[in-house]
Amino acid sequence: MTSTWDLLALGFVRNALIAGVVLAVLAGLLGPLVVGRGMAFSVHGTAELAFAGGAGALLVFGTDAIGWGALAGAVLVALLFGALGRAQRERDSVIGVLLSFGLGLGVLFQALYTGRSANKFGLLVGQIVGVDVGDVLTLTVVGVVVLGVLAVVRRPLLFASLDPDMAAARGVPVRALSIVFAVLLGVTVALGVQIVGALLVLCLLITPAAAAAQVTASPTLASALAVVFAEVAVIGGILISLGAGLPISPFVASIAFAIYLVCRALGWLRTRRRVSATTLGDAAPSLR
Repeated sequence: MTSTWDLLALGFVRNALIAGVVLAVLAGLLGPLVVGRGMAFSVHGTAELAFAGGAGALLVFGTDAIGWGALAGAVLVALLFGALGRAQRERDSVIGVLLSFGLGLGVLFQALYTGRSANKFGLLVGQIVGVDVGDVLTLTVVGVVVLGVLAVVRRPLLFASLDPDMAAARGVPVRALSIVFAVLLGVTVALGVQIVGALLVLCLLITPAAAAAQVTASPTLASALAVVFAEVAVIGGILISLGAGLPISPFVASIAFAIYLVCRALGWLRTRRRVSATTLGDAAPSLR
């Protein structure tokens, strides 16, 4: 019987782990900004259009073009979401329309595809064991570019995310930053679709960031914790899925959710202690 340790010696497993590490870093750094900007629904919509793009590329060009199709679909819709800025009502309605359209289009493309069913299934739940050396190189290069752009725009982007009106008054290009961030998000979502699938890419971008927000109010610390949580979820999900011989998605989602529950409990305890300390401090003068 092949053990998980034996599987780690295989090249495709190492490729999967490297790809997972790159994706987790990107998701961890972008996640707190997504949560802060209230764009969780946008991630879901972008994932569905990435799914449609990947399915269309699979139908027309074959398996080698899935990544590029997913990237094209995600970036195009991300540009539209970014152009809508922070007009929440308009943005949510447009996302809902495009989400359903992308899902329907992707299902149509998959129905027309007559090749291996595993290729179709992988778009929904991930097919990380199919990542080869070329995919790893592409993921790494794209990841470095995303990180470089994020390093340049992070401070003004954080300002624009926390207080867009004040940022605009200070001369920060809020709309341009929204578009740049949307493109970075689209690229990361497209990478995530290849690894954890369109159905659960949301859990990797949102859950670690939401967990970090439960235990700290510092944007820098929240980003660091989100990266750690995402890495634990992805690497743990890969290792468990290899041993079980099952898709990675449910394990990544379960680990991320468990981390969120622990952080939420810690946040509740911290809040309760703070309230108790405040109550005792207010009561102290009356006891003297």
